[in-house]
Amino acid sequence: MIDTEYLRDKFLQCRKQSEFICKDLEIEDYSVQPIVDVSPPKWHLAHTTWFFEQFILVHFNKNYKVYNDDFAFLFNSYYNNAGDRVLRPNRGLMTRPTVKEVYEYRNYVTQEISAFLSTNVSSEVKNIVETGINHEEQHQELLAYDIKYILGHQPTFPSIPLNYSLQQEIQELEFLKIEEGVYEIGHRSNGFCFDNELGVHKTYIQPFSIANKLVTNQEFIDFIEDGGYQNFNLWHAAGWDWVQQNKMLAPLYWHFFKGKWHYYHTDGFTNIDMKLPVMNISYYEAFAFAEWKKMRLPTEFEWEVASNNFNWGQLWEWTSSAYLPYPNFKKADGALGEYNGKFMVNQHVLRGASIATPKNHSRKTYRNFFHPELRWMFSGIRLVK
Repeated sequence: MIDTEYLRDKFLQCRKQSEFICKDLEIEDYSVQPIVDVSPPKWHLAHTTWFFEQFILVHFNKNYKVYNDDFAFLFNSYYNNAGDRVLRPNRGLMTRPTVKEVYEYRNYVTQEISAFLSTNVSSEVKNIVETGINHEEQHQELLAYDIKYILGHQPTFPSIPLNYSLQQEIQELEFLKIEEGVYEIGHRSNGFCFDNELGVHKTYIQPFSIANKLVTNQEFIDFIEDGGYQNFNLWHAAGWDWVQQNKMLAPLYWHFFKGKWHYYHTDGFTNIDMKLPVMNISYYEAFAFAEWKKMRLPTEFEWEVASNNFNWGQLWEWTSSAYLPYPNFKKADGALGEYNGKFMVNQHVLRGASIATPKNHSRKTYRNFFHPELRWMFSGIRLVK
C-alpha cells in the first residue's frame, strides 16, 4: 500500500524538478523543435501536466473543471484512446499557448492533484499517480536531451548550468567473468516498475566476460582514425546505409576544428576529454565499434545478470537485444496500455541509467528503448567478450 502523504510529497518534488531543469532557458528556447525527435521544452511541461489531468482528475475527480478543452488535443502525445492530437512533427509550430500560460496550467493541475491526494483516494488512483510521477521523470531526462540538442545546434554553442557532468573512466580495464547458467530476469521486488519489466522468467546464459568500464572518447577516436566510418565490413547493412546517407564521420556533437576534436555539452564547446566515456552514440555506431574491437555488445539479459558487478549510471548502455515483450507480458486496458507495448518493434534495448536520469528512477530491470539510428539521448558502450 502506497503512503498517500509520501506520494503527495514525491509528486510535488517531481513537479518542481521539471521546472528547475528549465529555469535557465530563455523564452525563445521553449518552443523550438529542430528535428522530429526533439520536442520543445514547453511541450514537455504541458504534456506531463496533461497526463495527470487526463488520467487522474478527469477520470476520478467528479468536481474537477478542465483547465482548457483545447489542451487535450495540443498536448496528448501518442495515446489514441485519449483522443485526437497534434502530429508529433508539428509540436514546434505552437507559439500559443504561451510559456506563461503553460506554467499557469502546470500550477493549476499541480494544486488540483495535491488537493485530491488529501482526500480518501483509492489504491487505483495512487498507482496511476505513481505512474505519472515516473512518466514525468522520463520527460525530465528527455528535457535534458532536447535542451542540449536545441542549444548544441546553434552557431554560438551556448552553455547552460544543468550540471550533467560525466566522470572519467580511470579504472584499469578488466573483463568480469560471468558463469553460465539459468538466471531469472525481470522485476521481482514490491517497488514500482513499468509493465515492460514483467513478467519474470528464466533464461539460459552462456559464459561471458563483460567490461568493468565504458568505452572512452580516446578509444572511439582510435576507431575513427583507423577508418571505422569508412569500413563497411564493420557495419550492419542498415547501419552502413545510415552512414552513407548521412555522411557520418563522428558521434553527435563532435567537430574537428583546428586539427583537434572538440564537442559540445551543456557546459559549452570544449576540447574532448579523452578519459570521459563516449556518449551520444547510435546502436549502429556501438555495434561497429564492437566489431572493430573484435568483441560485441551484451544482450539485455547478460547486462541484467552482470549489473551487480560494476558501477553504472553514467550513460544508457546499448544492448544487442531487440525490444520485445517478456513471456506473459500483459498490457493494461485503455490508454495506459499504450505506454510501452505498442512500441515493441524495430527498437533496441538500453540498460542502466545516465547522468540525466532522476535519482532512484532506474533499476537493473529497467528497459529503455530507442530506434537504432538515434543518438541524441545520453547513450554509451560497454563491451562483452
